[in-house]
Amino acid sequence: MGDRAAKEALYAEFAAVGKALGSPKRLELLDLLAQGARSVEALAEAADLAISTCSAHLQTLREAGLVETRRDGKRIYYSLVADDVASLWDNLRRVALRHRPHTELARSAYLGPEDTEAVTTEVLLARTKDGEVIALDVRPAPEYAGGHLPGAIHIPVEELAERLAELPADREIIAYCRGQYCVLAHDAVRLLNRHGFRASRAADGALEWRIAGLLERDGAA
Repeated sequence: MGDRAAKEALYAEFAAVGKALGSPKRLELLDLLAQGARSVEALAEAADLAISTCSAHLQTLREAGLVETRRDGKRIYYSLVADDVASLWDNLRRVALRHRPHTELARSAYLGPEDTEAVTTEVLLARTKDGEVIALDVRPAPEYAGGHLPGAIHIPVEELAERLAELPADREIIAYCRGQYCVLAHDAVRLLNRHGFRASRAADGALEWRIAGLLERDGAA
């Protein structure tokens, strides 16, 4: 039999990761960091947190070994330590959806009615490769720079209404955003459909595609 103290020390290491995940705001920060590196200030704004509160959450995630930092001048930038942290976040969501009934209710309340058509990743990649559709990334600019589908057009959703003329009217548009639980693509498709475009949304998004190795950065394969 193994040493009891050693076993408890091992499980304490596992528990440290679980404890770090036990906060809705820290999970939101992980979701944002799965899109790419961000400064503390940018994360605080995106997550609607005070900078001091955001820093404390990020420190907890760092102490658990889930994120890392780099300094650029006076600013500190955080990023996930590896793609397996993105996979951990994705798996946590899948488990919650399967085993916690209220997860689907909360998802529906957040994303809105099922009034937009969803397209699988396989179909999206095939149709963009053949030139049948335009992939439209509607995330904020720092997230697009952190990684996007090859050939995607980038228009942040808050600018979309003013930039519709940049989109071809004779081709279908498939909008995508952060992932399966991101509302931006839903909002973009609703807006596009109201203005007469043929539009649908990707069932997946940048989180799932990061895990699958499908994203590229500008100037990089």
